[in-house]
Amino acid sequence: MSTPATPATPATPAATAATATTATGGGRAAAAAKALPGAWTLGLSRGALEIKQFVRQRDAMIFTFAFPIVFLALFASIFSDSVENTGVTASQLYAAGMVAAGIMSTSFQSLGISIAVERDEKVLRRLRGTPMPPAAYFLGKVWMVLATGLAETAILLLVGSTLFDLDLPSSAAKWLTFGWIFALGLTGCALLGIAIGSLPKSGKSASSVVVLPFLILQFISGVFIPVNTIPDWLLNIGALFPLKWMCQGLRGVFLPESAAVLEQAGGWEYGKVALVLGAWVVGGLVLCLLTFKWKNRRDG
Repeated sequence: MSTPATPATPATPAATAATATTATGGGRAAAAAKALPGAWTLGLSRGALEIKQFVRQRDAMIFTFAFPIVFLALFASIFSDSVENTGVTASQLYAAGMVAAGIMSTSFQSLGISIAVERDEKVLRRLRGTPMPPAAYFLGKVWMVLATGLAETAILLLVGSTLFDLDLPSSAAKWLTFGWIFALGLTGCALLGIAIGSLPKSGKSASSVVVLPFLILQFISGVFIPVNTIPDWLLNIGALFPLKWMCQGLRGVFLPESAAVLEQAGGWEYGKVALVLGAWVVGGLVLCLLTFKWKNRRDG
């Protein structure tokens, strides 16, 4: 004798509503996940915001752009004589070096100070608590540094070529050399700036911690003082950092071959310039990964 089949229990309205809500919620979550912008898109938006904030801080913007221009005008005006057996004037030497210093100013100095201040004001801590990928924050800084670096370099080239007889490259090869020196130098200095931004204990001390080593490097890297008058032991210390090689490479771009006799090795050494700057890009990235913090040490 067969057992009659048990009729299926009809779904209650509450169960049906719960199932529908779950399905709808899951669909919305999936749609939200698909609609969430990626790190690259958010990085572009963050970069636009960083640039706007930089422009709105008039005093910081003016100081950043004016610093290398003022020093270029001072040194190039005071030391304007021709350099013996080189075919160039001292003002041309200073103009080439100041372009390199300007690149480091808008990357190393700017990032080192701004990141320390943002950490001290707990801006980084709040950003870390948002859904924004950490990479988007750094991409935003990269876009800001690239924009300000290009702007300052263009201004320095205009001032140098107009007022101090700096010869702009006349060949595509020279401009290509300028391009890779600019890219590697800006990247390496930016990464070094992010790394040193973790060193100050507070935002108030950031300027002193960052500006002092940058100022020292300018004296021993051929920015303020011609390289042929700097003792070799100081030049060797400067050679450990990217600024010396940026100055040397850019002098090779903007000065005639006859000026190469001023260099420590008697030549531009483009291969070594690329090697050292490339090493600082890799080394700077490693330093950032090892040292970067989203909050101050005293915050726990």
